[in-house]
Amino acid sequence: MRCTLGVDVGTSSTKGVLVAEDGRIVASATRAHDVDRPHTGWVEMDARIWWDEFTDIARELIGALRQAQGSEAAEISAVGVSGMGPCVLLADANDEPVRPAILYGVDTRSGAQIARMTDELGTSEITRVGGSTLTSQAGGAKIAWIADEEPDAWARAERFFMPASWLARHLTGAYVLDHQSASQTSPLYDIENESWYEPWWQRYAGSIEQPRLTWAGEIAGYVTAEAAEATGIPAGTPVITGTIDAWTEAVSVGAHEIGDLMLMYGTTMFLVATGEETLRTPSMWTTAGAFPGTRNLAGGLSTSGALTAWLKDLTGSDYPDLLADAEKSGPGANGLLVLPYFAGERTPIQDPDARGVIAGLTLEHTRGDLYRAALEATALGVRHNVETMRAAGADIRRIVAVGGGTQGQLWLQVVSDVTGLVQEVPATTIGASYGAAFLAASAIADPGAAPVITDWNPITQTITPNADLREFYDTLFDRYVRLYEGSKDVVHELAAEQRAHEQRGARRE
Repeated sequence: MRCTLGVDVGTSSTKGVLVAEDGRIVASATRAHDVDRPHTGWVEMDARIWWDEFTDIARELIGALRQAQGSEAAEISAVGVSGMGPCVLLADANDEPVRPAILYGVDTRSGAQIARMTDELGTSEITRVGGSTLTSQAGGAKIAWIADEEPDAWARAERFFMPASWLARHLTGAYVLDHQSASQTSPLYDIENESWYEPWWQRYAGSIEQPRLTWAGEIAGYVTAEAAEATGIPAGTPVITGTIDAWTEAVSVGAHEIGDLMLMYGTTMFLVATGEETLRTPSMWTTAGAFPGTRNLAGGLSTSGALTAWLKDLTGSDYPDLLADAEKSGPGANGLLVLPYFAGERTPIQDPDARGVIAGLTLEHTRGDLYRAALEATALGVRHNVETMRAAGADIRRIVAVGGGTQGQLWLQVVSDVTGLVQEVPATTIGASYGAAFLAASAIADPGAAPVITDWNPITQTITPNADLREFYDTLFDRYVRLYEGSKDVVHELAAEQRAHEQRGARRE
């Protein structure tokens, strides 16, 4: 049996799948991990975990395949890689990390660098070159933070990686980065010319060797003898460059065509709208697409699954009980309204000092009301993003849902009811690892014989909004927007106090 191996490094776990030539998942494996939050606003991870988990998963899946099929019949024909991002991992000349990897927009430490770079370069010039203003999502600002704040680490840094490119490096020795990931290393990438922007690279990252730019589905290289020994994957096996998980998830469900919107339910919520035109708006992220000739307008909530997991742990409940209670609570959660900004917020408000707010609490409210309000909060955040995208000119014709959260029918229905959007759900929602396997299969296919994702993964469910709730949720959305505007001054003061409290604690230690 010929299979492709797809592995994705996510925020809370690394997932791998073996996929047969017809798209059937033969075996899967997962390794859970945690991020580190050493200070308020910092979210980072030891990148050595990424390769360790990849090797564990590869050996487990290959073992399962051989046990089922016999060693002679088992064949890994190509490897696909994917990972969370945009992350910043700097490594030395021996590819040893000089510090933990700084994660994507949920890490908000680079505020001073964003302000300085914006002042030095100008907002209009930054958006002209890279498409987006600088926010906590900007990889270039995180690189500048290391240069400013950790000179010893910076002095040793010679190469720049994200999770997918880190795996490709270990597997093949190739030093590459895909265009989509590079376009989120703002302001170091020129989106119209699809190249590194030399003047700003030299200014802010000059001591770092530039990774070669390729497209996500292109072959980066071939498994080395050393990597084969570590993973069990045969030497010489092709490995694609890969890209950031949200874009690979879009591939996994066929939501990467012009007019598509991919809605990813995970630890965070992510949205990717695909078009041909470079749309620029300060509220969202403008990026290169996963494929040549495409552009994306993207957005992300800083919490979604992370918020529901927090409530689960806080209440000591399990998800089935919470979902049953939330179902009983009903639309509006008996008068509760939540702002889901428990880790700051990314788009469209771009406010790292935003904080969670629970409004309307009484002694009569239950855990079911809280959980229902949390689900509605993420849905209201999705609506805020979609309306902002459309105002910027995005032509959204089709919405496809993906990710672990799609397993819960209530959450899907709440999002459709709040946004008024029809969602299509495919048969397989395992996510980015599946998309990586598809890209790998496509990379090695004969001309004219490439696999088709809708054959691999057809749509099996359609979620339709309840028209009777439209007026109710229009009113709730208005309150949601006004609640943020009305509370943000106080919330910002609290965020400043939280930082000051942490600094006092650090000095005492």
